[in-house]
Amino acid sequence: MEYIQIEHTFEPVWDERSQILILGTFPSVKSRENQFYYGHPQNRFWKLLAALTGSTVPQTIEGKKKMLLENGIAVWDVIQRCSIQGSSDSSIRDVVVNDIASLIKKSKISRIYGNGAKACELYDKFVREQTGIDIQKLPSTSPANAAYQLERLQKEWRKVLVTR
Repeated sequence: MEYIQIEHTFEPVWDERSQILILGTFPSVKSRENQFYYGHPQNRFWKLLAALTGSTVPQTIEGKKKMLLENGIAVWDVIQRCSIQGSSDSSIRDVVVNDIASLIKKSKISRIYGNGAKACELYDKFVREQTGIDIQKLPSTSPANAAYQLERLQKEWRKVLVTR
């Protein structure tokens, strides 16, 4: 499989009341097709956040945005543009990052969480110095993270992702 240079084509979800930022690395092939975050049907992100916030699992992009914003959660990816093979985080190279520091200045974000190790690694390497905020690693909700079933993800994410 060859590398292709890809641009992130959809906006972060946030508003001025957002207090928590959850960062991924870069949209998967399915997310790019759907033009929204965590679009792979096997990704547990939306089921997990619904369980943690006491919400029903949203089925539409508008429903997903509503659930996030009602709970003070912003979602974005560290990478704005990169070369990648398919959806593989381990293949990412030629990274250009998003302007996360500007987003933080326009909101009440004081806590940043990485959805998986690669998001944290990229944030620490390219972004942390500009924001002054440490990132806390959470286990990835990706279907590739087979070691974590939904119940185990809930236990780990619940430790830090208390939104109310």
